[in-house]
Formats: sequence, structure tokens, C-alpha cells
Amino acid sequence: MWIPGGEYAMGASDKKGRQDEYPQHKVKVDGFWMDVTEVTNARFKKFVEASGYITTAEKKPDWEEIKKQLPPGTSKPPDSLLVAASLVFTPQNHSVSLNDASQWWSWKKGADWKHPQGPASSIEGKDNYPVVHISWDDANAYAKWAGKRLPTEAEWEFAAGGGLNNQLYPWGNEDIETGKPKANTWQGNFPNKNTKWDQFEKLAPVKSFAHNGYGLYDMAGNAWEWCSDWYDATYYQTVKDKTTVNPRGPSQSYDPMELTIPKRVVRGGSFLCNASYCKGYRVTSRMKSSPDTGLEHTGFRCVSSK
Repeated sequence: MWIPGGEYAMGASDKKGRQDEYPQHKVKVDGFWMDVTEVTNARFKKFVEASGYITTAEKKPDWEEIKKQLPPGTSKPPDSLLVAASLVFTPQNHSVSLNDASQWWSWKKGADWKHPQGPASSIEGKDNYPVVHISWDDANAYAKWAGKRLPTEAEWEFAAGGGLNNQLYPWGNEDIETGKPKANTWQGNFPNKNTKWDQFEKLAPVKSFAHNGYGLYDMAGNAWEWCSDWYDATYYQTVKDKTTVNPRGPSQSYDPMELTIPKRVVRGGSFLCNASYCKGYRVTSRMKSSPDTGLEHTGFRCVSSK
């Protein structure tokens, strides 16, 4: 879908954002083409078959590379953990503190884009679902193969707004659980009870909900989407006094919560987002992840300038 260029106010203008969404600042982006949906299993499969590509989750982790991101002296984990694996959502059967995400994520051997919940699972019959367990490196490799690229964070936010001005969500300001279902998110008590009011417990097929004003689907919920930018929690402070044109983000990563681990930006939220824990489905919401990390709720879509 063609996304017309324009100038807009990037970042949050209300009081509902996280600290890294402020201050709001002016950005101008040129027009670009954007995938109407998140990249699906079917489309990613064509890439793998044509290129022989092996995703990050399908490879044994390299401890020598991993320890470069960790504090000096960090002990090497047991070999049983240094296996081809990925992070799988593991719901609890009781309420838990929302300050420790390890309570609902499990490092599962054999989990990857073809086996989203582990070796016993598959994507058979799910060609039109978003491909997940995709690292930034995987997404970037696909984009290059397809003759496209990953969107900048500024392009992604501009497109998610759908032409609306300073609205909270891709559909406007109506609360996500008011009216009819508008995105695939978590309803109920996270992470142990999902009422499935939106008809989906985990991922949904693409185009299951209405598109935004630019004709784009799932710009809120379903799967997080990688952007090209490095994540810097303070980046908006550095550009607040000027209009930036086609910004590419900071030159390096800065995450005060994990200083030694470089992060890339992910946007849009996922099927796990709930108001009590994560409002990632807000247009301005920012999240981050290390480029070599894949999760059951992380995918991507591509853009092109020509």
C-alpha cells in the first residue's frame, strides 16, 4: 500500500505513554510503500525455500558472541540451554507479579517459526498467520531478499496513524475493549486468564480485524513488528527542537535497563498486550529487543521507497 509522505508530531501527547515516548517532536517522512499485512508464514516459507536461509532460533547459540553482551564474569549457562531454541509464551494458572516476565516466557528447545510452541507444534494450515520467532537479523535478511527494507520507526508510526491526527490507536481514540473488537490483544487477567473476547487466544490470521485509514492491517496487536532503528530511550530528547526529515534513529543503542545489550525497536504490540501490563497497541508505544532474539509474538512487515 502506498503511504503518502507528510509531516506529523511523533511521540505521545497525552499522559498515557512511557517515558521514552516523550517529548513529542516534528518529523517529516517521504512517501513509501508498506506491506498491507505482517509477513505471513507462506511468504516467509518462499524466502527460506529460495535462499536456504536458517533463522536465528534454528541455530545453536554462540556463547562467545552472547557473553559480549553480558557483564564481565557472567557464568556460562549449562550446555542444555545452549541449544537451538526460542522463547515461548507459557501462561500461568494463577495471578503473578507483572514485574517478572520470566514467569510467562520459557526457553523451549526446538521452538522456531515452523514450530511456534515447540517441536510438537506446527504451522500446517496457518499460511495466512504472521510468521513469528523472527529475530531482527531474520527480518532484515528477508527484506533484502524481497528487494525491500524494514521500516524506520518514524515511518512505522506515521503509517500506523492511518492519516489520523494525534489519535491514540490506529482506529482513533475509542478504548480497545469498547464497542467491537478492533485488534488481537489480551482480554482478562494477564497472564493467566484470557477471555478471548476478540475470538483469539494467541495469534490471529492477518486481516482478521478492520484496516486503518491507509488500508494496513494489524498495526495494533497480533505480533510485534521490527523496525530498522536502534533503540535509545533518550533519543526523542535529542531531536525535540527541530523537524527531522526521514530520521533513521540513533547511531547506537541505549537501554538503561540493560546497558550491555544492544536493542532494536519493535512496534505495534501483540496478542499478549493488556492494559494492566502492556499498552503496546498504542500508536506511539515503543518497545525494544536484542537483534538476535525471537519470540512467539514477534514478526515484521517491510517497506520500500520505490
